[in-house]
Order: sequence, then C-alpha cells, then structure tokens
Amino acid sequence: MNQHLQLKNRIRELRLEKGFSQTKLAELAGTTQNTISSLETGQYSPTAYLSGLICIALDCKWEDCFYYEMNDDN
Repeated sequence: MNQHLQLKNRIRELRLEKGFSQTKLAELAGTTQNTISSLETGQYSPTAYLSGLICIALDCKWEDCFYYEMNDDN
C-alpha cells in the first residue's frame, strides 16, 4: 500500500465567508474564475505563488486555507 500527501484547501469556505464570488476572488488573486473553480474542486493544485496570492486576497494565513491529507494509492 502506497501513501502520499495530497494538498487540500478551504478556499470555497473562506471565499463564502468573505462574500466573494469565484470571479471576485479570481480578480483579487490575479487569476481566472476557472482556476478558482478547479482549485475548489481539487482538480488543480496551486503554485506557491498563487496560493500566496489567494491567501492575501482572503486575508488569511496559508495554513488556514491549505492543508495536507494522507491518501492511500489503491
């Protein structure tokens, strides 16, 4: 059984707390709405740079928005 760390996020939850649409967050972070959607659904992992911009836009610490989860490869 192989295990690996997967980067997860709370972007959607934090975005909704701020009252931001995906489009508004994308504008603040300098990316696209499609990227925000892909991040929220786990289809895409951000670069360190983009994750930092998202945290600035959401006014939160990195560890409050992103976390790692151990997953089994089966």
